[in-house]
Amino acid sequence: MSTALAIEQLALPASADGPDAADLIALTELNNAICREDADLADLDFTPAEMLSGLRDDADRAHRAYVIREGGRLVGACILNYGLAEPTAVDFDLMVLAADRGHGVEDALLARIEEETRSLGRTVMQAWTLHRGRTSGPTIVPATDWGVVERTPLSDQFLTNGFVLEQVERNSTFDLRGPVDTVQHRLDESLAAAGPDYRLVEWTIPTPPELREGYAWALSRMSTDAPSAALEIDEEKWDAGRVERREKRILDGGQTMSVSAVLHVPTGRLAAFNELVIGTEPDDVTHQYSTLVLREHRGHRLGMLVKCANILRWRGIAPRSPKISTFNAEENRPMLDINEAIGFAPVSYAGVWQKKLV
Repeated sequence: MSTALAIEQLALPASADGPDAADLIALTELNNAICREDADLADLDFTPAEMLSGLRDDADRAHRAYVIREGGRLVGACILNYGLAEPTAVDFDLMVLAADRGHGVEDALLARIEEETRSLGRTVMQAWTLHRGRTSGPTIVPATDWGVVERTPLSDQFLTNGFVLEQVERNSTFDLRGPVDTVQHRLDESLAAAGPDYRLVEWTIPTPPELREGYAWALSRMSTDAPSAALEIDEEKWDAGRVERREKRILDGGQTMSVSAVLHVPTGRLAAFNELVIGTEPDDVTHQYSTLVLREHRGHRLGMLVKCANILRWRGIAPRSPKISTFNAEENRPMLDINEAIGFAPVSYAGVWQKKLV
């Protein structure tokens, strides 16, 4: 690698719109351009404020952003993340536009991330690739045999460097501008099926103090109960403090989040939840963060219940948002069945990659 392709760690600015925010803005623009180029969608854009709040939040997860410049222009970047209490894996996003590939940028960044992973004593690297909704060339099937993605320069780079495509995620969207009669009908059916042992509770963050510990427990179960193929996922540790820190990051990024959850009345614990998030602009795309029915409460139509309840609630919170975007593992047929019954339609895909360091 020549000196012109030296890797720098990005220094975080004091604010997303301050005089020292040029690099952060360039990183955000590169991230958004990658999503548009690879998935052919503008749905996955970040704002600089959202990017900054995520990178700055290091209480529970560490974040490092590395960049490469050529002639003063940012031509490649990589964001590395890892849980401070979870010892196994590092995950990262590798960002190089097609026009800047083939000059060593992507190889230098990937080598740096592997070096950092080893220096941290971690043994697993995990990353994602984005793919368009329709395939027109050679494809790859994941180790799960669920789903398929088209080969891209980034997927070829991962294959060459010893990564395995472990899982395919489907990106689906729901049109919020149309009628919601079906959603209301599905909610009514789900409430009847759940019965008196389950009660719907809803809030806009920050989470009420009396619900934080229960919400923390439910969030921790995402690492153990969501389909994860052969990915090495450490069990996450959550408490009320971690919930508060997470919500501060979301709010600091100018975002609004609604939570619909189900309380199991006999135990007083949350049994399921769904999260919807929007940025500062009222016409922004809505993103679903997490949806989970805890394993011991499955079979009571709680997934349908929380998703439909939150969609109906969301119409009053973000009436101008055009659609909801969500990702689900292709092997997660129960959740995909719910999505399809409500009216979600697939628009793009993501590949989840893993490399074990030995």
